[in-house]
Amino acid sequence: MNSQPVSRTYRMPAEWEPHRATWITWPHCREDWPGKFSTIPWVYAEIVRHLHLHERVKILVANNNLEKRACRLLYQSNVNLSQIDFHHVATDRGWLRDAGPIFVRRGRSRSGDLEILNWRFNGWSKYQNYRLDNTIPDKVARLLGMKQWRPATTNPRRRVVLEGGSIEVNGRGTLLTTEECLLSPIQARNPGFSRGTLETLFHEYLGVRKVIWLGRGIIGDDTNGHIDAFARFVNATTVVVAVEADSQDINYSTLQANWKRLQSATDQDNRPLRVVDLPMPRPLFFGSQRLPASYANFYIANQTVLVPTFNDPNDRLALTILSRLFPERTVVGIHSVDLVWGLGTLHCLTQQQPV
Repeated sequence: MNSQPVSRTYRMPAEWEPHRATWITWPHCREDWPGKFSTIPWVYAEIVRHLHLHERVKILVANNNLEKRACRLLYQSNVNLSQIDFHHVATDRGWLRDAGPIFVRRGRSRSGDLEILNWRFNGWSKYQNYRLDNTIPDKVARLLGMKQWRPATTNPRRRVVLEGGSIEVNGRGTLLTTEECLLSPIQARNPGFSRGTLETLFHEYLGVRKVIWLGRGIIGDDTNGHIDAFARFVNATTVVVAVEADSQDINYSTLQANWKRLQSATDQDNRPLRVVDLPMPRPLFFGSQRLPASYANFYIANQTVLVPTFNDPNDRLALTILSRLFPERTVVGIHSVDLVWGLGTLHCLTQQQPV
């Protein structure tokens, strides 16, 4: 396995490009949802029920016992198990967006071979139970027989830490990310890395020509500023961004600042972006803890878009906005009040494998 591709003409496909499969990890870490874990497998079953109608779903489980339990729930949820592939891969937790592989295509076309980027995962620089999760990309590459790369700086021993939820691409050369997550010295993901170093890495490994840096993420986000909690591409020229209507809310000024940056941003060809406002739900708490409830954490599948909902009056408005932006896909709400207690929702737990 090499640290750098021989040819640097690589491209990370956009999420809306055709998928061969969606990867998830079947939930098993009770500490992620203390006091609410019993409901979580049923939420996953509902997610799989919608996904498997249009693409294969590949599920990581630790052993036969967990596979059997998952099969029972999926069967009871009317899932056709012939569309599901189970792979016995032990994991620490279930947030595959961040710990799983990132698929890139060799060359700029839509038909180049897929290869895997095996970024280092360190538990968001705050948790100790990540060593199994850090092996997931390598194991998936072996399962699929795909070539993989371990992104590193010029010193091959300095592997780069990156989570999939911290970046958002339009598939044409533009990437969104946040300063809070990737540049803050207190996050300790890649201490000493400059903005320029990261932009060079994005260019070499993801085919990125333009990086749009936003500021801070939303309150309650355990990842310290992941972009997929509040700003997402819905096509090559359009970004939806979460906005808070209540000027007294703690997220208000942060989201306004990000909105203003996007209003003046341009894409890889120096063209202005179309920016569409997406409302925030009312503040959601479990006990005294503010949760990162956001409609922006949706997942774009082959013929559907799964959107977290929160029993909130803005659920309907968010679903309507996204339905207009995805006219050729069915937009489906997934009840996520329990799921978000894990401090993430639909995008955080999925990872797409392009065709």
